[in-house]
Amino acid sequence: MLTVALTALAYLIGSISFAVIVSRVFGLPDPRAYGSGNPGATNVLRTGNKAAAALTLLGDSVKGWLAVFITERLAESGAVELTIALAAVAVVVGHMYSILLRFQGGKGVSTALGVLLALNIYLAAGTVATWIIIAFFFRISSLAALVSALFAPFFCFLLYGWNAFTVAVIAISLLLILRHKTNLRNLLAGKEARFGKQDAGVRIQDSEKSADG
Repeated sequence: MLTVALTALAYLIGSISFAVIVSRVFGLPDPRAYGSGNPGATNVLRTGNKAAAALTLLGDSVKGWLAVFITERLAESGAVELTIALAAVAVVVGHMYSILLRFQGGKGVSTALGVLLALNIYLAAGTVATWIIIAFFFRISSLAALVSALFAPFFCFLLYGWNAFTVAVIAISLLLILRHKTNLRNLLAGKEARFGKQDAGVRIQDSEKSADG
């Protein structure tokens, strides 16, 4: 029962959308209403507000880390590894299919990063390094996320071999790829947005705000 409870708690933690919360605090448009429609840090960055995007990234990452951290401390002996693995997947699922957003949500990249950091700092470092390299050369966030998702299970296998953590990371990676299917189609068509392109709809709304006030 404790395993089920901790998995459910992880899902609820993941359901908290920092993109929506931070946007409201900063007086920004709902991130679901512009750009990619994704409530995540990259889409918030399209408003041009780097502080809001950074806080969104931090919040979504911390909740992934927190869910695993709590589970590590409370899991029953003899089932710790399995419970942590379930919680790791659940918090990412919560972010992607949030009960607070009518089972809609983000793509899970930041939350997955928090999970990897909680599991193993070297696992997180290797995955982040992969993201940075791809992002630096191609300037496309979704491509960096997809490549990182492909490499993360490999890094986990090198660290742990074939265990529950590796299975969990594989599951998370598959979920990330599934949530990026539209981006993948855009990449193949050469239409995926690059860094630094502010959403036109956001600029229009900002201009209207300035004109009104």
